[in-house]
Amino acid sequence: MTSQTAEPNTEIRAVLTTQPADELIAYFSMEIGLESALPTYSGGLGILAGDTIKAAADLGVRMVAVSLLHRGGYFFQRLDEQGTQIETAVKWSPAEFLDETGARAEVQIRGRTVHLAAWRRDVRGAGGHVVPVYFLDACLPENSPEDRTLTDRLYGGDHAYRLCQEVVLGVGGVRILRSLGVARAWRYHMNEGHAALLAGELLKEESRARGLRPEDPACVEAVRERCVFTTHTPLAAGHDRFGSDMVREILDPGDVPSYAEAFHLNGMLDTTVAAMNLSRYANAVARRHAVVTRKMFPGRTIDSITNGVHASTWASAPIGAMLDRNIPGWRSVNAELARAAEIPLDELRAAHGLAKRRLIDAVNRATNAGLDREAFTIGCARRATPYKRLDLILLDMGRLEAMAREFGSIQILFSGKAHPRDGGGKDVIRKLVKESSMTPPGVRVVFIPAYDMEWCGLLVSGCDLWLNNPQRPLEASGTSGMKAAVNGIPSLSVLDGWWLEGCIEGVTGWAIGPDREASSDWGQDVRDDASDLHEKLQRAILPMFYQDREAYLQVMRSALAMNGAYFNTQRMVQEYLVRAYGGRLDTRVGVAPVASD
Repeated sequence: MTSQTAEPNTEIRAVLTTQPADELIAYFSMEIGLESALPTYSGGLGILAGDTIKAAADLGVRMVAVSLLHRGGYFFQRLDEQGTQIETAVKWSPAEFLDETGARAEVQIRGRTVHLAAWRRDVRGAGGHVVPVYFLDACLPENSPEDRTLTDRLYGGDHAYRLCQEVVLGVGGVRILRSLGVARAWRYHMNEGHAALLAGELLKEESRARGLRPEDPACVEAVRERCVFTTHTPLAAGHDRFGSDMVREILDPGDVPSYAEAFHLNGMLDTTVAAMNLSRYANAVARRHAVVTRKMFPGRTIDSITNGVHASTWASAPIGAMLDRNIPGWRSVNAELARAAEIPLDELRAAHGLAKRRLIDAVNRATNAGLDREAFTIGCARRATPYKRLDLILLDMGRLEAMAREFGSIQILFSGKAHPRDGGGKDVIRKLVKESSMTPPGVRVVFIPAYDMEWCGLLVSGCDLWLNNPQRPLEASGTSGMKAAVNGIPSLSVLDGWWLEGCIEGVTGWAIGPDREASSDWGQDVRDDASDLHEKLQRAILPMFYQDREAYLQVMRSALAMNGAYFNTQRMVQEYLVRAYGGRLDTRVGVAPVASD
């Protein structure tokens, strides 16, 4: 199977980044989102991984990617009449999307041999270059019934199940690459600590090659030079930690002493710390996130490479067609989106109108909400968890009603999943569903269940404003607003994550509150931010949308030209190549990425 990310275009006019000949980047991620129907992702982390791979294909980067198959997906979300989330396994057929490779590998888990297979999906870039993605599968007849489920559910099961999956990803991933003939990679990129155990497998390989113990400094330094690590969360709960008893129970007994010394274990396997210890480079995913992460891990050298999105994937069909007419090379060179500042506003109005019609019609079909195609529409779709504060805009319904009377109707579309064990997140969804049936005249609230990449694409392109209001400083990056920007949708967001870098007030969007640290009073932060959110809507955004549409279109165009041109994965991957992997800039002009099979 092949994923076509863009039409071939050999007119590459950007500065390209090169890597040593015949060397590979091996990119490991617990989840990778390539398309909506392939349920191997849960949300932002997986979709970012997929966007990274697509950009690497566009740029001709020699890369292979490794993940797990997730036969049951993350989960399929259904809501009952009260808005209670009900989770069921996703039903899909891997053979419809992936190709069997015939490759096999084995890992030791709980003293048993677990056999692994690999499925392949090719991602083809704008110049024809291919990046293969390998999905590891434990559902084989030679495994015990219990072990066959190890790759079933993304982030499912208990803590022990998570560690078993990390053995499969890290150790099994390296071994499956060897089975596929990939004898060595130039760099191994651990996308979050889930992949940290790959460094342990590299230590074993290095020790055998050198005739030394795995924890020997020479082996450790050799492995460290080949590994890089990216952390994506400022939440302590987002960093996996496993007790020593669990580590001894699950891992190969011969590995535990080596891990204890090389990973600097102190009664616990902290995968983030382990990955940092064995990486030549570590980074956070936005400038502010790097500051927060350095406080979490004092003494560590942690750089920042701000995330991006794959522009060609997330631009809607109407916006993409508009860009193709006006900026023919934008799919190959995302930086050329800066030229969108020259696009006539009437063209942007027409393209957005088509995207908005697609969204409103889809929501009406799915929910019977009866939304208006012309009404001001706000989109807010994130993982449902308390700190994301999805309900912030609904805290003063009286003020929203007054705005609707003064300016015109307001439609607010929510979507997102709560982790199955996040009771607070499920409460947020119930509250949003309840509010949808209690809105005052002129205000409509809709919660869209079963959020996936398809709904994400509709929302980020069809709404008029993108809303993001998590508690500071808990937003690592926040790529949904970048996807909106590629479609000319401005953001209204707290100054955290990427928005600190992308917000030009009144030009690319608007900020909620000042750039400040969170206070010790959560409730006061909520009240202050809700008040400022409503103030921006009432004083700046709604008057512009309803009374000076040309000015609003100018903000939309600036969001596309300024933020779309920078916050994309082509720029991001080039930064990784130079700063993380140690590549070099190729200043030749007019050189297309090298095609590869």
